Amino acid sequence: MYFESWSALWQMGTHGPYVWSAFGIGVALIAANVAWALWHSRTVRADLKRQLQRQAMQEKP
Repeated sequence: MYFESWSALWQMGTHGPYVWSAFGIGVALIAANVAWALWHSRTVRADLKRQLQRQAMQEKP
């Protein structure tokens, strides 16, 4: 292992706060992007379902 202990890994010399905050922000952005994509796909599917239902109602004589 590159670091002597887990404490040294977390501290990374004096760069620990920068490294771990950047890592946390990156993970948060990826999670937010996945959540937004899931939410958006649900709304698009619901809109398409309503649109297909309206078209089906208009086609019936």
